[in-house]
Amino acid sequence: MKLPFLKPLLLLLTIGLSLPTDAQEADNKHREKLGSFMQILDYYYKEDVDHEKVTENAIKGVLKELDPHSVYYSRERLKKANEPLVGSFEGVGIQFNILNDTIFVISSIPGGPSEKLGIMPGDKIVYIEEETVAGIGVTNEDVIDKLRGDKGTQVTVKIKRKGTSDLLDYTITRDKIPLFSVDASYMVDDKVGYVKLNRFSRTTGKEVREALTKLNEQGMQRLIFDLRGNGGGFLNEAVNVADEFLGDGKMIVYTEGRAFDREDRLATARGLFEEGQVIVLINEGSASASEIVSGAVQDWDRGLVVGRRSFGKGLVQRTFKMPDGSAVRLTVSDYYTPSGRSIQKPYEEGVDAYRKELKERQENGELIDMSNIEFPDSLKFNTLSNKRTVFGGGGIMPDIFVPLDTTRNSSYFRDLRRKGILNKFALNYVDDKRDAVLAEYTDYKDFAGRFKVDQSTLDKLIAFASKEEIEFKQEEFDTSKELIVSQLRGLIARNLYDRSAMFFILNQEDPTVTEAMKLFTDGTFDRLNIAY
Repeated sequence: MKLPFLKPLLLLLTIGLSLPTDAQEADNKHREKLGSFMQILDYYYKEDVDHEKVTENAIKGVLKELDPHSVYYSRERLKKANEPLVGSFEGVGIQFNILNDTIFVISSIPGGPSEKLGIMPGDKIVYIEEETVAGIGVTNEDVIDKLRGDKGTQVTVKIKRKGTSDLLDYTITRDKIPLFSVDASYMVDDKVGYVKLNRFSRTTGKEVREALTKLNEQGMQRLIFDLRGNGGGFLNEAVNVADEFLGDGKMIVYTEGRAFDREDRLATARGLFEEGQVIVLINEGSASASEIVSGAVQDWDRGLVVGRRSFGKGLVQRTFKMPDGSAVRLTVSDYYTPSGRSIQKPYEEGVDAYRKELKERQENGELIDMSNIEFPDSLKFNTLSNKRTVFGGGGIMPDIFVPLDTTRNSSYFRDLRRKGILNKFALNYVDDKRDAVLAEYTDYKDFAGRFKVDQSTLDKLIAFASKEEIEFKQEEFDTSKELIVSQLRGLIARNLYDRSAMFFILNQEDPTVTEAMKLFTDGTFDRLNIAY
C-alpha cells in the first residue's frame, strides 16, 4: 500500500529526529494531521492494517520524492548493503563458482579460515553439514546462506580434490573476511604502475597506500589509476586516496547542505605519489567517490583524466538508524570539486527518468562520439593552476575522450558472457590442466607472454557453448574472436594466479589503457602543462 500524499515530515517523525526549534511550532499542524490520518486508518479502514508495511512503504514513498540516492533499508537488507562499504563480512573466506551443478573453489581469500586450513583452488565442495550440495541444482544464494555465518561459529564441508580418491573433511570456523577494494596492482613495464580500484570502503585508503608503496619500491614513475566502473563509497576514503596525489593544503572537496555548514577537506603532506605522471581512468560507471578523486586531480592539473564522462553523483548521504534496526540513508549535502563544480546530474524529472539517463547517453551516441555532449556556458569552470576549461553539472568530463569500442562486439560474444560460458569453460580448462600449466610458466607475466589459445581450444569452447544452447554464428565469432581469446586468457590466468594476472592480460588489449600508455610519452602532459 503506497501513501504518496504523505509529506517528507513523515520521515522525520518516523526516525525520531527533532526539527530546529524555530520550525517546530510551524510544523506541529503537519504532525497532527499525520497522526489523525493514522488514527482514521486504524479505526475505519475495511481491513486490519499492517502497520509495519504501511510505515515502510510510506518512508519509501517520501524518499522517492526527495532524490534518487536517499533510500530505506530494512534490518535484513541493511547488513548486506553495508558489507561492501564496511570492507568485510563473516564467513569461511572462499571465492567460488558453480559449474556442472558443483561448487568449485576459485580461490581461498588470503588470511581467511579456508586458506589457513589448506582449501585450494579447484577443490569441489560436495557436502555442507552432511547434506549433499552437488547435483541438486544449488544456487549462489544457497551457497552463501550455508557458508556465511557469525564469527566463531563452525561449518563442516566435504571436498573432492583432484588426485585424491577419498573426500576430505574440513571443519571451518567462520571469521571476518576482508572485501578488498584494490582488484589489481602491478607494474606494466619498468616505469608504469597500474592500480584498479573497485569501491571506496573503510579499508580503501590503507589498501591504496600499500599498493603505491609496493609499486614505488619497484621503481614506479608513472601511474594509471583505474576507477572505471567504481560506483563510489565513503567520502573520507575518497579524500584519503586523493591525498596521495595532491600537495599539502590543496583542497580535495567541499560539502555543504541546509543542516550542515560548508566543510573543506584538504590534502596533507603524507601523499605517496605527489610527483610523477598520473592518469585516472573513468567511464559512465564511475560515480561519487570516484568523481571526487578524478575531479580533484583534474581541477589541480595534477594528472590527466581519460575515458568517458562519469556517472554524475554529487550527493552526500548519511545513515540514520531506526529503533527496529532498519535505517534511512538520507542525502544531507552536496559535494563540490576544488574549482566549485557540482558534479550531480539533474534529477528533477524523477527517479525513473534519472535511472534511464545512462541508456539515453548510449542512444544519443555519447559513448562513441564526444561531440554528442553539449554543456551550456553556465557549467564551464576553470582549473585552478592552468585555467583549463572543465565542466560541471553531470559527471566528470575527461581531458582525453576514449570511445566505447563496439567494433569487436557481437550477439554471440554477449551470449557467451551473459550465460557465463567463458567463465565456466575457463574453470573446466584450469581444472583439467592446472598442474601442467603452472609447471610450464614461471609466473603470470611469463604466462601472459607465452600462453596461446589455439584453434583446438576454441573448437572445444564452441562445442561447450552449443551444449549450453548458444547457437554458433561464424560471422559473429570472427568479429569477436580477438575479444574471446583475450577474455579466455584473462579468466584462465585469474583461476591460476589472481585478479592482477587477469587485469594484466586484459589491459594489454584495452583501448583506454593503450591510450593512457601513449599519453605518457607523446607530449600531451607538456602541451596541457599537467604537473608531474
